[in-house]
Amino acid sequence: MSLKDRIKERIIILDGATGTELQKKGMPAGACPEIWCLENPGIIGAVHSSYRDAGADIVTTATFGANRVKLSQYGTHDVARVNRDLALLARSAVGAGVLVGGDIGPTGRFVRPFGDLDFEDAVEIYKEQVRGLLEGGVDLFLIETMIDIQETRAALIAVKELTDTFTSVTMTYEAHGRTLNGTDPVTALITLQSLGADAVGCNCSTGPEEMLGLIEAMKPWATIPLVAKPNAGMPELIDGATLFTMREDTFASFGAQFVSKGANLLGGCCGTTPEYIRRLKEAVAGGRSIPPARDSISAVSSARSSVILEGRRALSIVGERINPTGKKPLQEELLEGRMSLVRTMAKEQERMGASLLDVNVGMPGIDQKKSMLEAIGSLSVASDLPLVIDSSDSNVIEAALRLYPGRALINSISGEREKTERLLPVAAKYGAMFILLPLTEGNVPETAEERKKIIEAVFAKAAALGFAKADIVVDGLVMAASSDSKAPMETLKTVEWISDVFKANTIIGLSNVSFGLPERPSLNAAFLAMAVSKGLTMAIANPGVEEVMNSSVAADLLEGRDRDAAAYIRYFSRRPPEAKGKRVPSHEVPADPVFQAVLDGNRDDIESVLSRALEAGGDARKIVDGSMVPAITKVGMLFDRREYFLPQLIASAEAMKKGIAYLEPWLGDAGPAKRQKGRIVIATVKGDVHDIGKNIVTLMLRNQGFEVTDLGKDVPAGTIIQEAARIKPSVIALSALMTTTMVNMREVVELAGQQSLDCQFMVGGAVVTKAYADSIGAHYAKDGVEAVRVAEKLTLGKDSDRDLSS
Repeated sequence: MSLKDRIKERIIILDGATGTELQKKGMPAGACPEIWCLENPGIIGAVHSSYRDAGADIVTTATFGANRVKLSQYGTHDVARVNRDLALLARSAVGAGVLVGGDIGPTGRFVRPFGDLDFEDAVEIYKEQVRGLLEGGVDLFLIETMIDIQETRAALIAVKELTDTFTSVTMTYEAHGRTLNGTDPVTALITLQSLGADAVGCNCSTGPEEMLGLIEAMKPWATIPLVAKPNAGMPELIDGATLFTMREDTFASFGAQFVSKGANLLGGCCGTTPEYIRRLKEAVAGGRSIPPARDSISAVSSARSSVILEGRRALSIVGERINPTGKKPLQEELLEGRMSLVRTMAKEQERMGASLLDVNVGMPGIDQKKSMLEAIGSLSVASDLPLVIDSSDSNVIEAALRLYPGRALINSISGEREKTERLLPVAAKYGAMFILLPLTEGNVPETAEERKKIIEAVFAKAAALGFAKADIVVDGLVMAASSDSKAPMETLKTVEWISDVFKANTIIGLSNVSFGLPERPSLNAAFLAMAVSKGLTMAIANPGVEEVMNSSVAADLLEGRDRDAAAYIRYFSRRPPEAKGKRVPSHEVPADPVFQAVLDGNRDDIESVLSRALEAGGDARKIVDGSMVPAITKVGMLFDRREYFLPQLIASAEAMKKGIAYLEPWLGDAGPAKRQKGRIVIATVKGDVHDIGKNIVTLMLRNQGFEVTDLGKDVPAGTIIQEAARIKPSVIALSALMTTTMVNMREVVELAGQQSLDCQFMVGGAVVTKAYADSIGAHYAKDGVEAVRVAEKLTLGKDSDRDLSS
């Protein structure tokens, strides 16, 4: 019986933690787990067999960090051999009666557009690991503990391009219910199940109680089984050691609740042991697996949000402004390879009520593929809205779908042979939704009856590739009323048939109806209301046109799509004042362009913006103090409020850094390098090779005027203290990601005391808590924004109490 069939019959039990079990059996802190396991095959074999004996249906290979990036940090480069041999060890330990899952974890780097690791490089890094695991005979793949949706996509694509083996994907979520990069569970689910994951869920970060809510949120929208692998509670510091204190019976007691919420595969993460898994299996024995409630879903997603397009939901407006046709400033920017106006237009349309953004960069003389990829990268950081990929070039659409960190909507696939044969398979591979345009070669059907035949023919071809009606949005095909007064009624007939008979989502290009006529906004608004009454789902329009947006929310209310008039009231109470009674221009010039550039993370244009400010007579010092510092401070506030997430924080910090470097010649002795707030030495402690968080903190501190010496990662306590004695910093900042290395922070603090160093300590990292910081005599900072605040208070001598996090 296949794993998919087994899941339908009962709850599948995964194993528990590997790392903490290896530590108990002698693996030293700082060792490469994968290499240590190869050197100690009997120990890892015993761990695997103990989970088999506990009743696990799936035992995981000890290959979590067996990718090129992490192995190279330990001097190992034979990725395929390491993965193959560890897979063979697992198989030998558990025998033929248990499935072996090939474990794949993060590289420790962010993938473009959110980091510096090229997307295709990330795919190839994971393919190396997948090939080795396949050689070792794994039965399935487990991609887990991911925080970056783009890296997760790269790993999943790597698997799917090499094999059709069952693949489970789990991400790890912070206490606020999102990944560190800002992805929520439903958005992750929509993106990953459409891309071909066979199961999706969550692991690590939280205990079982907190994880229940994540599974519950995903279940209504899942078309595939769900996975839950919680920690044994949260770690606590006891007698100098970090321990997970949740008892086995308490952990297992959540099993029935996970089943009732819809989890189909259950296991454990940090702190769990074979006994936890034994108790969990007993707790859910006889429980029936709740299957997915649906086979398909009408939904699109970005990296940080999703839009559900089904049920009697409000009309979704697709913002149409990112299109160079008739927009000379945008044309000039695109030809120069700049994205400032693209970001501005996106933010304006989002603020005005758009639910999605149409992105079209087609124009004479442009490298459309290059420009489209740059636009997607820029918008994925700048805007939360899902994107509609709009191009007449199939190659451009394919490249865009591969890079886009979400589930996109293609605009469009018609009945033309080239479109159906070339684009339908591409859309299927990447799980995209598409707009079905009822056109064929040389034929623009004038009547609803003609359009129906084309729609049915195109959908038949799509269905053969696995598409459901939920995966498409059908265009009603709007023609200009000025050239044919009967055309609008044929569009309305088409929309009504699609909605009521064909049972699919609908969309129209709204402004086409008024082409060539005066007072176009009024005509567009009236036609929109009529289309909504026929069942219209979406409209491509300019959300900056007041009449259109007013008509949209009013029609939703009158059609019964807006319960208790909640959206109508919210819209008119929150509509920006600048939108009332006037058209919003294609782009607005911000009151303070420098402030806006830092706030938006506009790394591309910060230098040109500063150049214009200086040419206009601006003083460099006043620009820094009056625009740049307030902007990065506001970024921190937005990050605290979870309106910004790590990608935006990094982009703004890098824009700030680039801007300060540009202004340095004008700042002279007043520049940041000459006017430091204080010296800080920062390092990731011995045994820990993770440095993403440390690098972000370093960037933030330097931007705020601190002189930071970064000692790197896996730094021994003696080296940190030796450098501190030489540099004489006000603060030593320490980072750790793992519970096993966190305890090394204490050694640094104690060694500093023995050598009578006059400095204070600031600590942070994923597993570090304020309680732990207090216990070793250090100050706690939960992230880069808070680190700046804590460092400022420490170096300025304010607030001698250690509770500086408020």
